[in-house]
Formats: sequence, structure tokens, C-alpha cells
Amino acid sequence: MSPLIWSLLITSLATSTIITMSSHHWLLAWVGLELNTLSILPVIIKSHHPRATEAATKYFLIQAAAAAVILLASTLNAWQTGHWSIMHTSAHTTTIITLAILLKLGIAPMHGWYPEVLQGSTMNTALIISTWQKLAPLTLLYLINNNPPTNILLLMGVISALAGGWIGLNQTQTRKIMAFSSIAHMGWLIITLNLSLHLTTTTMMIYMITTTAMFMSLNTTTTKTMTDMGMAWTQSPPLTTMMMITLMSLGGLPPLTGFTPKWLILNNLCHMNLLFPTIILAMASLPSLFFYIRLAYFTTLTTPPNTTNTHHKWRFKPPLIAGLTPATSLAALLLPLMPMMIS
Repeated sequence: MSPLIWSLLITSLATSTIITMSSHHWLLAWVGLELNTLSILPVIIKSHHPRATEAATKYFLIQAAAAAVILLASTLNAWQTGHWSIMHTSAHTTTIITLAILLKLGIAPMHGWYPEVLQGSTMNTALIISTWQKLAPLTLLYLINNNPPTNILLLMGVISALAGGWIGLNQTQTRKIMAFSSIAHMGWLIITLNLSLHLTTTTMMIYMITTTAMFMSLNTTTTKTMTDMGMAWTQSPPLTTMMMITLMSLGGLPPLTGFTPKWLILNNLCHMNLLFPTIILAMASLPSLFFYIRLAYFTTLTTPPNTTNTHHKWRFKPPLIAGLTPATSLAALLLPLMPMMIS
């Protein structure tokens, strides 16, 4: 792919997200979502591999179906209310649009496409899908938050946290593990829409920081399976240590950054007397924490046979380390700044 086409796609990807985030008209928001989908498809299929073709096809079908439902619901809303404003959406239409947005985000039980798309993509493309592509749908959830379907968001958030943890236990591919990690984190995130938009923003920021740091670590070490993770320690112990700390932050262990949103969400749920969802979410975080600890174990405490410092030198990408260090530092040490960010 030529640099001109590549820069055009990235610019279109950024512009489409900004269009959706800054729009107050349903038709303009739908145009931004469609342009966003069309911009990411050539990036997914860039490697010209059958798995990449399959991933691009699945991504296109899911995103197009969800965007069509959003367009249908917004048209019905305009028919009933007489205007296209996002801020003035009826309750029934809001429920339909919310379900379509949750499909675009890969929230369980509508998550089956998400791990397959990430597995068929490159690590950098999987990073974009897991972070930047979440911004536009989440912005629409922000804008329709005046009359959200509270029970649906709470139920699907709990299901996503459970599904992301339990199904992730059975995975050995790092991209699929990160996919189910993203599903679990999105479950926690949409629950915060019922609690506080400030907390939702904080949770999203921490999710993007920790996920970016983890994908950059995996990309730097070209780690595709759990077995590959054992080969990183012999080449670069400091890099492997940062990757292990990032994994623990994703799992939500104190005093790392990832502990903050889970602590605040459970605290807010307890104050609202939602004890049953609080208990389920606390228990759902344990399977996720287990496979993060398992990845850290493979990274630091195991070494596959026949690995030497010279044999696997080709696996590492030194230019990426310059951006990796600040990302992992934020993923691990942002906890002292949390009171200032939330206030």
C-alpha cells in the first residue's frame, strides 16, 4: 500500500470519528459511522491473507447491519417526533439504537464476531479496532444518555464481564485473549453509563491507555501465542517486566492504574444498593485476572526449550520501544492522579 493511500485512509478514519463525535443530527452521525467502517476495511485486508479477508468481511457485515438499524431507528424517531436531533430521541427508539451500538462495540451476547476479526488482523490493526473504533459508538451512547435503557445496559454489561472472563480462559492466541479482555472491559464501561458520565470517561481513558500499552508490548515482541511469551525474557528482561506490569494493571490489581475504575464502579454500585450486580462483577473479574496472571507467568517464569539470545533477535522491533515506555508507565503508575482526573 502506497504512503499516499495509507495516509488517506488514516485521515479518513480520524475524520469520520470526529464527524460522529461532533454531530447532533442522526443522519450526519450515520454518515460518520459508515465512513469509519469503509476506512478501516482496507487496513484490515492489507495483508492479503485469507484470514484478513474473512475478518474484513465479518467486520463489514456486522458494522453495516448495526448502522442500518441505527438509520432505521433514527428515521422512525424523525417520523414520530418531527426532527433528527440526537438529543431528542424517544424511549423506544433509544432502546433500538442502544442495541445496535452495543452490536458495533462487540458487547456480549453479540460478541461472536469480535475475537475472529482481531485474530485475522495485524497487531496494529487490532489495536485500532480495540481503541479508536470504540470512540464513535460510545459518543452516541453519551448523547442519548438522557433516557437510556438502564436495565438493558446493566444486564448486558454484567453478561459481557462474565463472558469476557470465562471464555478468555480457553484462549491461547494473544489477540483473542485481548479481544475477550476488551469485551470484559466494555461490559464494565457501559455499566458506568448508568452511574456517572465522568466515571465513564475516566474508565474509557484508562482502558485505552492500558490496552494500547499491552498491544504495543505484544507488537514489539511479535508475540502471537502464549508459548511465544516465554521467549521474550531471554532477549529483553526490562521490556518483559513492563509487559507483566501492564498485564497486572489490565487485571485490576492495586496499586496499578487498572484498579481504579473497578474500585470506583463497585463503590458506586454499592451506594445505589445494587448489591447483586456488584457481587457478580466482582466475581467476574476473577477469571479475567487469572488469565492475565497466566500470561505474566508464561512471560517471566517459563522459558521454552531451544531459545537463545541470538536465535530470536529478529523477533523484536526496537523503534517501537520509544513509544512503549510512556504507554506502560501510564498503564502502571496513573493511580495517584485519579482523584484529580475524577474531580
